[in-house]
Amino acid sequence: MRLLLSSSLPLLLLALASLGLTQEAAIKYSRDDFPSDFVFGAGTSAYQYEGAVAEDGRSPSTWDTFTHAGNMPNKSTGDVASDGYHKYKEDVKLMSELGLEAYRFSISWSRLLPNGRGAVNPKGLEYYNGLINELIERGIQPHITLHHVELPQVLEDEYGGWLSPKIIEDMKEYADVCFREFGDRVSHWTTINEPNILTLLSYEFGLTPPRRCSFPFRPFNCSAGNSSVEPYIAMHNVLLAHAAVVRLYRTKYQILPTGINIYPPGLRNLLRYLKQEYGNPPIYIYENGYEGVKHILNDTDRIDYLDRYIRSTLDAIRDGSNVRGYFVWSFLDVFELATGYESSYGLYYVDFSNVERKRQPKLSARWYSNFLANKNGIRLKQRSGIQRVYNQ
Repeated sequence: MRLLLSSSLPLLLLALASLGLTQEAAIKYSRDDFPSDFVFGAGTSAYQYEGAVAEDGRSPSTWDTFTHAGNMPNKSTGDVASDGYHKYKEDVKLMSELGLEAYRFSISWSRLLPNGRGAVNPKGLEYYNGLINELIERGIQPHITLHHVELPQVLEDEYGGWLSPKIIEDMKEYADVCFREFGDRVSHWTTINEPNILTLLSYEFGLTPPRRCSFPFRPFNCSAGNSSVEPYIAMHNVLLAHAAVVRLYRTKYQILPTGINIYPPGLRNLLRYLKQEYGNPPIYIYENGYEGVKHILNDTDRIDYLDRYIRSTLDAIRDGSNVRGYFVWSFLDVFELATGYESSYGLYYVDFSNVERKRQPKLSARWYSNFLANKNGIRLKQRSGIQRVYNQ
């Protein structure tokens, strides 16, 4: 079992990664150029994908409270989102047709343990067992994140969530339930997604729930908070909760960069830095994606973006970096945490205006599928100093 703490890396590392950006002279590469045990996947997260927020025993999360207070663009919420709770079988079929080798998703703590601790919700257990079994039946590795931004509102109300050390025991109990119920089929786990982003946006700038901040850091008026102290308290408890789960299962801590948005050769430099300075730990790049234009199916910009980052990942592997996987964000259009439904990151378009939430493949889905199937490889053509991608 691998247990990870997902983290966007410090700004210093991102700055280091952007140095020495030389144009790569690549002509062709394919899936076969990567190690056989390397996995290509895509991801979503529970609140952004599942919907069904008030169904089958799920209790409100901090993001339900936040969005229902009207804090998102166009007052959007994740109440339905991509409706993955009801459409997961259809989606896993699409993943299989796409050729995904792995799928990263998160568990809604509020769906599995509606009271934050104690009794397990049988309907929540049924949903996640169904999703995991469907993935395995189609040969797709499940990669699970335990905490992806949302916390049961009941724990926030009871003791302040991440601001209290009480959350350490509750996180450990929640993880224990997940490992006990799903660990026989799932070997790849992440404890807490991007803890630095979580603590900064929630407790310093007040941009995300529980929206705590104070002058002069706040971009607007928060009803409570202390931006000088609370981000550090929250991060301290995040790290202690992660460590408690790791100690419980005696698993090895691994560094994991996700969500990287730097010039592609900078990714290679960043991975080289991690290899040299941190003993070349196993790394999964769990979130890498492009914010495209809504309703655009011919998303050539996203294809160019993914091509350059996949190529940079391959270059890092050839440099000796111990990269084990690359996951596109996101498998399909979801409720984005900063912009609601105003952004489009998915390989599949979701019509959020339609009650059926119809899925439609974008050109990038076809491109990714062809790459994973080794169809003709990838051919790059140099034009005006910029590499453009053409699927032959």
